[in-house]
Amino acid sequence: MPEADRDAIGLAQDPKLPRLLEQITATGGCSRPVHLSGSTTILDGTTGEILRHYDTGTEPGERLLVRCRNRRATVCPACSHLHAGDTFHLVRAGLLGGKNVPATVRHRPRLFVTLTAPSFGHVHRTGELCRPRRDRGTCAHGRPRGCGAVHGPDDPSVGKPLCADCYDYTGHVLWHAHASKLWDRFVIDVRRRLASSVGLVQSHFRDHARLSFARVAEYQKRAAVHVHAVVRLDGPNGPADAPPPWAADRLIEAVRASARRVLVRTPYSPAVGELVLRWGAQVDVRPLHADGDGPDDDAVAAYVAKYVTKGASETGAGIDYRVTTWDDIEAASVNAHVRTLMRTCWRLGGLPEFEPLNLRTWAHTLGYRGHILTKSRAYSTTFAALRAERAQHVGGVDVLGTVTDRHWRYVGSGHTPGAALIAAGIADDIAENRAIAREALRASGDAS
Repeated sequence: MPEADRDAIGLAQDPKLPRLLEQITATGGCSRPVHLSGSTTILDGTTGEILRHYDTGTEPGERLLVRCRNRRATVCPACSHLHAGDTFHLVRAGLLGGKNVPATVRHRPRLFVTLTAPSFGHVHRTGELCRPRRDRGTCAHGRPRGCGAVHGPDDPSVGKPLCADCYDYTGHVLWHAHASKLWDRFVIDVRRRLASSVGLVQSHFRDHARLSFARVAEYQKRAAVHVHAVVRLDGPNGPADAPPPWAADRLIEAVRASARRVLVRTPYSPAVGELVLRWGAQVDVRPLHADGDGPDDDAVAAYVAKYVTKGASETGAGIDYRVTTWDDIEAASVNAHVRTLMRTCWRLGGLPEFEPLNLRTWAHTLGYRGHILTKSRAYSTTFAALRAERAQHVGGVDVLGTVTDRHWRYVGSGHTPGAALIAAGIADDIAENRAIAREALRASGDAS
């Protein structure tokens, strides 16, 4: 009998199974819950009287299960869905208001910006013809410079170099390692250009307007990161304040000009030299209008939320766990293009001039060190505020006039094989109920 079945039978005979089911359901069917042991005591702030006490002594295994909160769908679908929902509301609040953000933000100058990585060499692509050439020439390594095939979106060759020996793997990895710095300089330059366009020095820009953003990083088929960002311009006091009249007309041009202009130089290396890193030539800037002329705000928020939950392994651009040896790279379940990028991270990471980049630590993400989602402070709410609001909704918050004494420690994570089957079933049921509710809501909308 399989181990999971034996474990499930054992759990079914446990008198504490109903409570275990309650805990797993409370985590939404989390596939890798965190196990905590400890207690919480709520006391009257004046008298010191114990109003409520909870400890894990009577729980199954004397532990409490809580969500792992992993954003990756490949690691935990249940927590990934919750994270995507929080991301949707975070981005949407910055577009339409809500969550303590005034509704007037929808009338601010707002853009949906896409910045791409530069070319590191020709790769196969989808379309009518991949890379047609009349001369049928070959590169220095004897491989064709063009490709006359028609590749479908799921063709495994899409995103792979026409010639791996011609491809600039070093530039690709170092661009990833500096992508976050390149974004920071882009934002600074946009502010500088807006200020100079009306005769202000940059230090005085904050007295007239504030630039806010939320951006998400996405791996393309060629395993290079590009950035989607919602950019909004407010007055000097943030979302509640209107920007100056001159701001809207200058924002698009400032974004385009900064995307072309900003650069980052890598540390000099005897093996590599000094590279100048820029954004790619493909820059997409779309205005977001309150009257519906342009991309829909909800669609933009959903688009950003979708990419937040994708791990490196799901996009085919790396893996979702760190590698610690060269053998880990050789054993990784990735294609040859991605494996070469990981090897390049490992090799460059051994050079002293690149030690601050921690390339070996981030070899599993191909050198990219930034967060998948980042936002400026004034853009909208925070994940912590959204979690607190959810806790308040289910009644798990402190009461005014009381003192809460907590003592908790980590004691493990994950499920036994039998509990994992139960959690997967609960997660499937929750997902199915959610789909049924969406379909019913859509049907009622169509009927009206």
